[in-house]
Amino acid sequence: MPSRLALALLCALPFLMPVLAAAEDTPAPAAAQSAEQPQQRLIIVRPGDTLARLLDGAGIDDAEAHAALSRLATLFPPSGLRPGDEVALRLAPEPASSLLEIEVEPSPGRTIRAIRQPDGSWKAEETLAPRTRFLVRAEGSVSGGLFPAMTEAGVPPGLALSLIRILGHQVDFQRDLQPGDRFSILFERFRDSEGDILGHGQVLKAELRLSGRRLAIWRHRDRRGSVDWYDQNGQSLRRAFLRTPLDGARISSRFGMRNHPILGYTGMHRGIDFAAPTGTPVYAAADGVVAFAGVSGGYGRIVRLRHAGNVETRYAHLSRFGRGITPGRRVRQGDVIGAVGSTGLSTGPHLHYETLVAGRHVNPARHIERTIRLAGADLTAFRARQRDLDRTASRIGARDEIALAAE
Repeated sequence: MPSRLALALLCALPFLMPVLAAAEDTPAPAAAQSAEQPQQRLIIVRPGDTLARLLDGAGIDDAEAHAALSRLATLFPPSGLRPGDEVALRLAPEPASSLLEIEVEPSPGRTIRAIRQPDGSWKAEETLAPRTRFLVRAEGSVSGGLFPAMTEAGVPPGLALSLIRILGHQVDFQRDLQPGDRFSILFERFRDSEGDILGHGQVLKAELRLSGRRLAIWRHRDRRGSVDWYDQNGQSLRRAFLRTPLDGARISSRFGMRNHPILGYTGMHRGIDFAAPTGTPVYAAADGVVAFAGVSGGYGRIVRLRHAGNVETRYAHLSRFGRGITPGRRVRQGDVIGAVGSTGLSTGPHLHYETLVAGRHVNPARHIERTIRLAGADLTAFRARQRDLDRTASRIGARDEIALAAE
């Protein structure tokens, strides 16, 4: 969607054409007139571009650019720029050509500007286009995998990935999910006053029917403003430890006795191996502190995390470490701590994952604990939200949508 300054450029063309034609006969007055108007420039972001580089290429003074971008950064991170985005500039009339305004549109309907004030300081502002919130239903069945099935049913890829990660607290996708299993998902969609899609919000409810087992989860904000996922009974899905610390992996070796594929002897396999392509992100299974990140014998590149309750988790054979993963660094559940590799004694790319309690190895698949359960006023509010959402959803079919009240 063109930004406000981009539209201004397009709208100005019919008025600029006579001025440009007249300039051939009377160059001096036309030049004087154009010099009184601010200059408008529209820049398309290319791969590798940064805001600082774009302003430098536009001839903006370094100090001026730094002041503008510092103010813009209060609402828009510089790293948020993507190839294909538009950056609109408004410059003072020549010959000064100093920067008066910079505008970006990080998402449809959301515009961020940094504007020079009369005293030379900069002000940042955000404008949100009027929008209507809709509830959308997506339904389908699983054939090859849950992610492609969801996206084929109309779930945006980003929402599908985040939902799979949430469901990973409850579902072992290697054993629980079978061809023919069905799903139903309710999520938000935003449209502008003309009906064009501005973007998508959150998944509000997801339901899986797994070979006779029904799993339904709801997204809910409690009275303290904390958002989490809950099952039918108001039990939080968020566990102390993730069931699997990576997405889309296949268990290639379980906890217990096995014949070592390289050393050739039968012994205790003290963790779980997840086969996955090299580079697959590996997540922290729980909140904790990095105890070690380096190379350790047959483990190859390994990260050890220390958690509450005298628990430690280990992630081995990594191809690389996550950004900033060094001893003493605090991590939260789901943070990327490394990537799948095949370093150390490994026959191929996979993650070797261990859990120790008080220094003793335990089966990671069994060391999973529930956290909170709603009660009192929070449970009452949750029940009311369940009823309202189900009542609204009963009025729409697959791929249909219905307007919701603003939140």
